[in-house]
Amino acid sequence: MKVVTAFSPGHITGIFQICDEAEDPLLKGSRGAGITIDRGVTTKVSVKRATRNKFEVRINGEKTGSAKVSEEVLRLALSKAEGHYNISVEHRVNIPIGSGIGSSGAGALSLALALNEALELGLTKVEAARLAHTAEIRCKTGLGTVAAEFYGGFRIGVKPGAPGVAETLQIPGIERYKVIFLNFGPLSTKKLLSDTSFRERVNGIGARVLDELIDSPSPEKFMLLSRRFAEEVGLISDRVRETLSVLDRYGYTFSMAMLGETVFGLARLDDVEEVKRILEGNVSHRGDLYVANVDFEGARLI
Repeated sequence: MKVVTAFSPGHITGIFQICDEAEDPLLKGSRGAGITIDRGVTTKVSVKRATRNKFEVRINGEKTGSAKVSEEVLRLALSKAEGHYNISVEHRVNIPIGSGIGSSGAGALSLALALNEALELGLTKVEAARLAHTAEIRCKTGLGTVAAEFYGGFRIGVKPGAPGVAETLQIPGIERYKVIFLNFGPLSTKKLLSDTSFRERVNGIGARVLDELIDSPSPEKFMLLSRRFAEEVGLISDRVRETLSVLDRYGYTFSMAMLGETVFGLARLDDVEEVKRILEGNVSHRGDLYVANVDFEGARLI
């Protein structure tokens, strides 16, 4: 039996524009801007030869029959393997699932990297990551998340597509900040990405806001424009609205993660404890609070 483990960071998107007109899934994706964080998904893959292909997926120790993206990655990887395998997949997820923190992409990406090594597919790291991107596109669970998590850092995606196709710009100055986010729950990404009026609204606003960020990229500008994007797109829930209003009163500009019922923002190192106190003591709705660093390495074997 061969055992391989890989990690993919999570990612919080503040601004995005849907770019999925191309037929080739490697050319589909999004333009956007967001932060890759040092919390994410660790995936352990155990493989052994078998007479037919069989796989099992567990998430945080629980067997699941609803890991559609992971199953698609498995099918794509097995189609490139020689012979048949019995595969056990264990995802350890330490970010909220379905809440705009990139859990689906991180699971797919860490799995693709681990399978490439375990099954000896001989793919480059970029080629393996493209399996994850393709799976996300086919399952309609994400657009540009895999590319963002593959590269890491605090970036603007200026050209859509899979890793190796997408083009990004690094936003300077993030070393002075930590990422703080408060999660209230999930949103249905697939449903939203399939809604015509939502797509049109996102693309019109997203293109304009992204161009403004590209002209003068900085952490402060990213947060201001992310907030403007969230306000104009119109997804802000009552719980998110109350939290944003509380933070506004204290002078902190936060926004809503795309796409999830999650409030996020950047806090200078000296302000982290104050922001935590504000969120823990002044918000009536209960949520899960996280503090993270920016991950500059991107997805990798561990």
